[in-house]
Amino acid sequence: MGINGLDNQAQPSSGASRTEDTTADDQTEQRVAPREADCRKDDQAAGSGCKIVQEDSSVQLLEAGCKPPLSPVCDSESVVRVEEPGHGAAFVPPEGGYGWLVVFAATWCNGSIFGIQNSFGILHMMLMKEHADPDDKTSQFKVAWVGALAMGMIFFCSPVVSMFTDRFGCRKTAVSGAVLAFIGLLGTSFANSLSLRYFTYGILFGCGCSFAFQPSLVILGHYFRQRLGLANGVVTAGASLFSMGLPVLLNKVGEPLGLSRTFQILSLFMLVQALLALLFKPLLPAGGGMGPPGMGPGPAKPQTQPGATTQEGSRWSRVLGEVRKYFNLRVFHILTYRLWAFGVATAVLGYFVPYVHLINFVKEQFKGTQKEWVLLVCIGASSGVGRLAFGKIGDLITGVQKIYMQVVSFMALGLMSMMIPQCLVFEWLVVVCVFLGLCDGCFLTMMAPIAFELVGPMQASQAIGYLLGLMSLPMTAGPPIAGLLHDYFGNYTVAFSLAGVPPIVGGVVLFFVPLIHRRLQAAASSEETSTTAHMLPTPTPAGEPKSCSNGDILPGYTDVETHI
Repeated sequence: MGINGLDNQAQPSSGASRTEDTTADDQTEQRVAPREADCRKDDQAAGSGCKIVQEDSSVQLLEAGCKPPLSPVCDSESVVRVEEPGHGAAFVPPEGGYGWLVVFAATWCNGSIFGIQNSFGILHMMLMKEHADPDDKTSQFKVAWVGALAMGMIFFCSPVVSMFTDRFGCRKTAVSGAVLAFIGLLGTSFANSLSLRYFTYGILFGCGCSFAFQPSLVILGHYFRQRLGLANGVVTAGASLFSMGLPVLLNKVGEPLGLSRTFQILSLFMLVQALLALLFKPLLPAGGGMGPPGMGPGPAKPQTQPGATTQEGSRWSRVLGEVRKYFNLRVFHILTYRLWAFGVATAVLGYFVPYVHLINFVKEQFKGTQKEWVLLVCIGASSGVGRLAFGKIGDLITGVQKIYMQVVSFMALGLMSMMIPQCLVFEWLVVVCVFLGLCDGCFLTMMAPIAFELVGPMQASQAIGYLLGLMSLPMTAGPPIAGLLHDYFGNYTVAFSLAGVPPIVGGVVLFFVPLIHRRLQAAASSEETSTTAHMLPTPTPAGEPKSCSNGDILPGYTDVETHI
């Protein structure tokens, strides 16, 4: 059978195949099992894979590439085959063993990155002492950009990091990112101006953290499947220990050693991370095992069609395939995803403000205290507890109803931010920080499950990458705006009060996502006939060529599929 162009038109089959188009559904179902067994036997003899997907009374054969000789049993079927030995479809993770070393390395990676980021309040206070100018009323605004740029770059680079991880693998991407972060922190220790620290800490260290962080999560799927939740829980809980311990370390070594030595000590964490990232030994090829052949990124075989005769056309098709694979904007066609991404991006405008300005606020509000580092420890500890607890609770909530957990967390986070300047006793501030950490853990834990519910597993990775990229801009702008408000009003009352507004607004927006999702589902169920006709192609009249495109079901998949 030949396939010409993008229309994917098949030549008329044999008489037996035409008869099948007009037979009843019960007869078709009776023939599916023996025909499937015969196809499998023939595939074993020919040495190629044959994937048969049955949906009610329709069977589709989804394969790409060359076409070996067909057996007499499958003679009447339109089949296109390709040899894919060792593809990830049959891959079984070891569920432990060497994988626990990978878990340890991922824990160090996550902990060192976000431990330093979450402890920036202490570094911010030290930077203020070194770069404070009595004649400059915007010093808080300028210094806040150092930490805000680093946190923003982690999220801003997420879509690009996904491309590099798919193309070059987890180990190379993570090692290069850790080395870049090490160079950034080491360069920051020798920098003597804010503008240079914008580049070394904000850009280099931030980008390096982004390139090291995402592969540490992806590699867990190579070693765990049934225990993946446990592995993620260990990484999350272990990373929270860094958020608790680093503020204590910075409080002990910051004053005696100075800012430069402190950055050099922190750079050692990145150097160790670069060495541990060498443990990220992939068990799957880059992009392998993450979908049908050719769907995953990496060195997949080009899915050329027999009708493509010129080498230039094949090269152009491969280029377009790479662009569509890495820059797939199909997720933005989903209304509920667009609304969810807008709500989250709005909410995080005030998300990072307490991490940057809380320590300096305590120095101004409670001048006699020496326990300001305790607040960052409380946030880190409660965030770890929240991730474990709310992750378990989220498993009990079905569908997009999980979004209501984010709604509550954003609402509470906004209220807690507004409560910070109202705390007249230090112990009240500790309670507020505990709730801030719980909200942080709930928000981060529910991000991936909600993406899977809204866009499905095929597009969840890109949906999360685009969401993190959208979050980067407001998250970067929040702390400098709060610093500017502090410089203008002379205190943090207005800054923290306004920082609580965006999370509340974002929570209100997210509240409507499940309602709209339910309405769209109701509208889809009312059009069940048209939906069924779209998913399962109707038989064509005898004598006419049959065509079937699965591109709408599997985005980016080449139109080379036909059905019986």
